Amino acid sequence: MKKILSLLVIFLALMGGNALAETFEPAAQHAIVVESNSGKILYEKNAQKAVPVSSLTKLLTIYMVYKQIDSGKLTWETPVDISDYAYALTTDYSINNIPLDARRYTVKELVEVTLVQNANSSAIALAEHIGGSESKFVDMMRQQLSDWGISDATIVNASGLPNTYLGENRYPDSDENDKNKLSAYDLALIAYHLVNDFPDVLRLASTQSLSFEGYTLYNSNYMLENMFYYRPGVDGLLLGTSKVSGDSFVTTSTENKIPVISVTLRAKESSSNPYAVFEVTNSLLDYVQTNFKQKTLLKKGQSYKDSSIPVTDGKSDKVSSVAADDLKVVSKVSTDLKETIETVDTVKKLTAPVTAGQPVGVANFKDPDKVGNGYLAQEPSVQMVTKSDIQADFFLKIWWNHFVNYVNENL
Repeated sequence: MKKILSLLVIFLALMGGNALAETFEPAAQHAIVVESNSGKILYEKNAQKAVPVSSLTKLLTIYMVYKQIDSGKLTWETPVDISDYAYALTTDYSINNIPLDARRYTVKELVEVTLVQNANSSAIALAEHIGGSESKFVDMMRQQLSDWGISDATIVNASGLPNTYLGENRYPDSDENDKNKLSAYDLALIAYHLVNDFPDVLRLASTQSLSFEGYTLYNSNYMLENMFYYRPGVDGLLLGTSKVSGDSFVTTSTENKIPVISVTLRAKESSSNPYAVFEVTNSLLDYVQTNFKQKTLLKKGQSYKDSSIPVTDGKSDKVSSVAADDLKVVSKVSTDLKETIETVDTVKKLTAPVTAGQPVGVANFKDPDKVGNGYLAQEPSVQMVTKSDIQADFFLKIWWNHFVNYVNENL
């Protein structure tokens, strides 16, 4: 009887999770959540429509800075001069900014205040230094988006400010009312590349406070540790505020051991509730925690269905193929993952000697519950390799086997 009751409890719990998944509706106009490693889409709402994103533009700007550092064209200690254009904006107290009175700072200092304080002039200064002008830097940003396959974006500046603030420094032929526009999907893809290509960004983005020009600057991400809306697992990334369209937030977190990126655009009730965007983000992360799990389908060194590759001229006539690494996937709690692996042999036969670890194929995960486009990148897969060494047989035996095969095939 106890066993029956236990099974009933489990059944009801699973049904409750499914019901939540079907009725979940975050209080934002646009949203998406993806798993950070594979880019698997876990949830989306109106995620394909490009809308004004204001300060979240800076995620792309920061990516471009990291890219320059990675290529050796910049260092963290490279000095950056503050132009009259960038400096003048620091006196406009209607926008996010910090004092830049020294008129020269290191790349590291400007990146830090851009991420922690969401400062606009620091982003502009970095753009001008890298591109020679902000307009040329915008061309670089646009090219990067094109390289990632993003074609629906509008990018006219490096900070995300409305063009009305930029005066004669506007991008050539852009209108004074133009704004940067990206979709939730676009932002998820930018964040995906940022945290995977340059994971150090999370160390800076999770900084709770820093000292700059005699001031203590506090991170506007209230979901970090010791903050008002702290959630365990959150370690980034950037908040965007807008009195007109509502606040937006790109977050990185770990839920159920699953690293995720969530994008909330235009949180409802932002004008009356300064924490609305954090509440929406919490609901998105709760959704992931309740409805998704991570599972290892193949462990490193494990064979799939006793797969093997024929071997000629060896002391054994076959060698097992095993996973070179763990094949980890994310799926809904209720999804049956049996028969979701498809193997492809890239090598049909081996000739001894064989060395352990030789690539012989690929094991692909065939995801049964895709959302939207499914993945920002490709479905998870793992290389299959030979499990062990196979030594060559005695040379006379090899000669004899070749002779017999020749006779059988040609005579």
